[in-house]
Amino acid sequence: MKKVYSTNQAPAAIGPYSQAVEVGDLAFISGQIPLDPNSMEIVSDDVAKQTEQVMKNLGAILKEAGLDFQHLVKTTILLDSMADFATVNDVYASFLEEPYPARAAFEVSELPKGAKVEIEAVATKA
Repeated sequence: MKKVYSTNQAPAAIGPYSQAVEVGDLAFISGQIPLDPNSMEIVSDDVAKQTEQVMKNLGAILKEAGLDFQHLVKTTILLDSMADFATVNDVYASFLEEPYPARAAFEVSELPKGAKVEIEAVATKA
């Protein structure tokens, strides 16, 4: 049985997907890009500001599911340029505490709406 989560504190889905879906003790959070939830526009061209908005969006969805960043067990970071990895990593780390979730990071050719960063996550209720 799955439960779907949605909050207006994070950007509305811009396609046929849910912000998050819970199955058992796991919550799967769709990739978040740096959209302001009110304007649905990219917050800035600056990758640090974009990453901060992405993490805020993830945090809002986690909160809607009754979770927080400590519940993350796996994240995937998508970047339009690995040259931005150190900056993204610094902002990402500022939202987390040990033990950190497992993570993968990839450079991709393009992200939705011209974003520089997208992060998806899996969290556990256990």
